[in-house]
Amino acid sequence: MAKSPKISASHEPGGLIVHISGLLPSLSPAEQRVARLVVADPADAARRTITDLATAAETSEATVIRFCRSVGMDGYPQLRIRLAAEAARRVEPPDARVVGGDIPPGADLAQIIATIAFNDARAVEETAEQLDPAVCEQVVEAIVGASRIEVYGAGASGFVASDFQQKLHRIGRTAFSFPDVHTALTSAALLGKGDVAVGISHTGTTADVIEVLEQARSRGAATVALTNFPRSPITDVADFVLTTAARETTYRSGAMASRLAQLTVVDCLFVGVAARNRARTRKALEVTAAAVQTHRVGSARRRG
Repeated sequence: MAKSPKISASHEPGGLIVHISGLLPSLSPAEQRVARLVVADPADAARRTITDLATAAETSEATVIRFCRSVGMDGYPQLRIRLAAEAARRVEPPDARVVGGDIPPGADLAQIIATIAFNDARAVEETAEQLDPAVCEQVVEAIVGASRIEVYGAGASGFVASDFQQKLHRIGRTAFSFPDVHTALTSAALLGKGDVAVGISHTGTTADVIEVLEQARSRGAATVALTNFPRSPITDVADFVLTTAARETTYRSGAMASRLAQLTVVDCLFVGVAARNRARTRKALEVTAAAVQTHRVGSARRRG
């Protein structure tokens, strides 16, 4: 299967800032400095001349031009126009706006709550905006027709992998999740054509997940990568690439925002699969709900 195509900045569905944030790790160090200024304050960047932006990023005008081309722009004038349009549509409450998404030193709990709530909600909204329905449809098709589905993730992404596995298993799909890399590798080695392997990694650089996905692909299984960065290493071993749009903060690296964004994509895939056979899904949910009913407080039927 061919990997889903990369999205150019001329038609990225989630907005220019989401697009640039996803490409940031693949840029050169100097281009990253430009990118961080642009992402932190699109309106301010749009007002700057190319010389001003280069000076603020401690780099050259040539680097700014290279940055423009790296993110799909024809040149700096186009970037300024796009940034101005982006800034106009982004309305952020004053108490939640924090440059780079970080919690500043001395912030009180009210500001912390407002900032986290705003940034988490934005991660979910922007993930949904940039999610490619056509690629999601292909992944759903693959899962619906799969004999076996395996989901891999490490750390915070491992919790998302387990959630996806549990959801699929609940509606009668043969799905497994392996947090241990040795178990995952041995299981992936037994996959074959008609099976699906899903690898979840926020950074797209988690070596264990990449290795397992590569093993599954070598055996003929269809591979799916869920990552925040479309040019990260995990995409090299994936037939289908789905991306999130989360921005981590100092205190939440690899955790909250990225996990919520990943769960948004997982839920979309799950409902897509479940909707393919509503009768089967409804019956499976009823049967599994009945199986655990006696373990709920207040149930009419008690265990002996």
